[in-house]
Amino acid sequence: MTSEFVLNFIQEAIKTTILVSMPVLLIGLVVGLIISIFQAVTQIHEMTLTFVPKILAILLGLIVFGGWMLEHMTSFTINTIEQIPNYIR
Repeated sequence: MTSEFVLNFIQEAIKTTILVSMPVLLIGLVVGLIISIFQAVTQIHEMTLTFVPKILAILLGLIVFGGWMLEHMTSFTINTIEQIPNYIR
C-alpha cells in the first residue's frame, strides 16, 4: 500500500462526504438566513422560530435528496469493499 494509494482513498472519502452532506447543509443555511432576516425585520426573537422551520426544511431535503445520497454512499462503499484485495498488497 503506497502513500499515493492512501492519499487517493482519503481524497475520495472526503469528496464523498462533502458531496453527500452539501444539499442538506445548503438547505439549512438558506432557511436559517431567511429566518434571520425575518427576525431582524420584525424584531421577533423567539428561539423556536429558528429551529422548527430548519428541522422541517432539512427533513424535506432528506426526503428529496435521500435516494441520491444513499446511492452515492452505496457506490463508494461497494467500490471500497471491492478494492480490499488491493489494500492488502
